[in-house]
Amino acid sequence: MNVFDRNVNFDAVFKFSQISRSTQQHLKNVYASLAVCMLVAAAGSYVYLITRIFQSGLIIMLGSLALMGWLSMIPHSPQTEKKRLAILAGFAFLTGLGLGPLIDHVIAINPSIIVTAFLGTSIIFACFTLSALYAQRRSYLFLGGILMSGLTVVLVVSLLNIFFASAFLMKAHVYLGLAVMCGFVLFDTQLIIEKAEMGDKDYIWHCVDLFMDFVAIFRKILIILAMNEKEKKKEKK
Repeated sequence: MNVFDRNVNFDAVFKFSQISRSTQQHLKNVYASLAVCMLVAAAGSYVYLITRIFQSGLIIMLGSLALMGWLSMIPHSPQTEKKRLAILAGFAFLTGLGLGPLIDHVIAINPSIIVTAFLGTSIIFACFTLSALYAQRRSYLFLGGILMSGLTVVLVVSLLNIFFASAFLMKAHVYLGLAVMCGFVLFDTQLIIEKAEMGDKDYIWHCVDLFMDFVAIFRKILIILAMNEKEKKKEKK
């Protein structure tokens, strides 16, 4: 028997029998929109790096919130699809601008961190997404309450760090935040599937959820790698 003679059935690998065909098509639209959002966000970060515009994070945050509010008020329909996609692109662009200062800071430390962080984020996001897709339906929805509690803890740690300026609290905030956002990839993916199965095919709004998860994980990994790089440079000195 030749142990190396194995035929890989790719149809079986990518078969999600627990997900209806209409929902699978919906997920394709969600992830296609997500890919476009990441490209637009990258363009936003690039614009910041070459122009240094909107250095006030408050302006970008208010603009992003305004676009999210506008998007949520426009009902999903074929007639509003192009308009909502344009708003989504604007939100992604502002998100990229908002990442600009952090990316600029990390480039000053070590430019290779950007590529490493993006690849790491993509691998983490893909692994947790596949886990959610292949797992039994609704099996991760119980995480909702746990993740919201985790977000509360992250917020409390962040507030405490404002007063104590502790390196330990800073690391706890970043690492715990990363773990919580990874959990949200599982939760949001399965929640999107359930909403789609119930008839909610608003792929644009569902894309927003996953896009925010991806950006949050990318931000955390950037900070972690930058902190580690700084520590290495201090040790060498």
